[in-house]
Amino acid sequence: MKVHTEGESNRSDARARWNAAQQHPATKRLIERDADAFLHQSLSSPCMSTIAKAEGIWIEDIAGKRYMDFHGNSVHHIGYAHPKVVAAIKAQLDELSFAPRRFACEPAVELAEKLGELAPGNLGKVLFTTGGSDAVEVALRIAKIATGRHKTLSFWDAFHGAGFGASSVGGESTFRASKIAGALLPGAEHVAPWDAFRCPYGHKSLEASAEACANMIDYVLGREGDIAAFIAEPMRATSALPPAPGFWKKVREACDRHGTLLIFDEIPTGLGKTGKFFAHEHDGVVPDILVLGKALGGAILPIAAVVARRDLDLAGDYAIGHYTHEKNPVTSRAALTTINVIREEGLAERAAEFGDYAIERLSNLMDKTPYIANVRGRGAMFGVELTEDRDARLPAVERAERVFYRCLEEGLSFKVSSGSVLTLSPPMTIEREDLDRALDIVERAIMAG
Repeated sequence: MKVHTEGESNRSDARARWNAAQQHPATKRLIERDADAFLHQSLSSPCMSTIAKAEGIWIEDIAGKRYMDFHGNSVHHIGYAHPKVVAAIKAQLDELSFAPRRFACEPAVELAEKLGELAPGNLGKVLFTTGGSDAVEVALRIAKIATGRHKTLSFWDAFHGAGFGASSVGGESTFRASKIAGALLPGAEHVAPWDAFRCPYGHKSLEASAEACANMIDYVLGREGDIAAFIAEPMRATSALPPAPGFWKKVREACDRHGTLLIFDEIPTGLGKTGKFFAHEHDGVVPDILVLGKALGGAILPIAAVVARRDLDLAGDYAIGHYTHEKNPVTSRAALTTINVIREEGLAERAAEFGDYAIERLSNLMDKTPYIANVRGRGAMFGVELTEDRDARLPAVERAERVFYRCLEEGLSFKVSSGSVLTLSPPMTIEREDLDRALDIVERAIMAG
C-alpha cells in the first residue's frame, strides 16, 4: 500500500475539491461532450471546466461561477468583448464582410499602414495571417529568401507556434514529441536559453549568464556560417526577462556580424502588454522582422501580422503567405480598433504602472515565505517562481499545483509555466481594486503552503 506524504495529500485534496466542483450537471455534460467530440491533445482537450460568458477581466462558467482571467491565452490585452471592438466588427460586417486576396480593401490597407507607421526603424512591409504560427512561418520564409540560407537558430524551451515550421524552431517538448519529430524541418538549430547558463553551469550572476548566452549564440552563428535567421521572444510569455541589460544588443551585433536576420516573436508580449507598445522597445534593439498576433484581434477574431524591413520585400515571385483571409476586412477592422483602444486609453502606460505595483507587492512576500525563488516580469505580465529550496532553486511543482487550485477555488485563473512559475497576465484594462483582490488571492494561496 502506498503511503501518501503530506504534500501529496494536499495536492490531491486541492485537485479533488476542484473536480468535485465540476460535477454540476450542465458542466459535467458539456465537458463530456467536448471530450467526445474533439481530438484529445495536451493543454486543451479534454477541458477542465466550461465557459459561458467573457466580459472585461471576467469569465463565467455555465454554473454561474466567475473568475478573474489572468491567462486568456494572451489574447485579452484590452479585456473580453470590448464595446468599441464589438461595435466596429458589427459595423464592418454590414459594410464589407470579405475581400478576396487580389482586391484591395480599405480596412486591410489601413491596418498595414498603421503597423508600418508604429513599427521602429525601417520596418514597414506587412503581411497578415490568421494565426501566430503561420505568421512565424512567413517570417522564416522571408529570411530564407532574403539570405539564400535555409538554417535557423532559436532557443530550446521556446514556443513559436504549433505548425511544423513553427514547432521546428520552437523548443517545447510538448510540440516536438518523438512520434512527430521526424517530420520537423531540417536545419532548425537550437541553443540553450539564457536561464540555462546560471548556477548549474557555474555562472551565478545574471550578467554572467547574459554574457555566456550571447557568446554562445555568436559562436553557433559563426560555427554554422549559414543561418538565415535567429528567432526569439524579446521577453518570454512565461514572464522571463532577458538576463541583463545589453543582452539583445549583443545578439543584434552577432546577427549583423554573421549575416543572420533577427526575428522577434511578440505574439503574446507585443501591443502594450509589457508597458511599451512593442516588447523589444525595452532593450533598444530593432529586429529585421517582427511578428505580432493573439491580442491583435481584440480577443474576438484571429489575426496575426508580419512586419518586415522594407528592403526585405524580395519574394514577389513566391507565395509566402497565400492565405484565404490574408486581407480580411472584418479581422482588419478588429485589429485597427484594438490598436486605437490601446493608444487612446494609454493602456501600455497603465500596464507599466500597475505592473510595477504588482511585482513590488509580490516581491515583498519573499520576506514572509522561503518558497518563492523569484518574482519577475514587465507590465501586465508577471510571475512568481515557487521553490522548495531558494538557494538551490529547486522547482516546487506540487506546491504550484496546490496554489493553482486554491486560486481557482477563490475565482482567479492563470497559467503555471515550467512546472512551478505562477504566470499572471491580466488585461491592461483591469481596475486597481480587482488587481488587489487577485493579488490577495495569490498571497493567501502561497502562504497556505
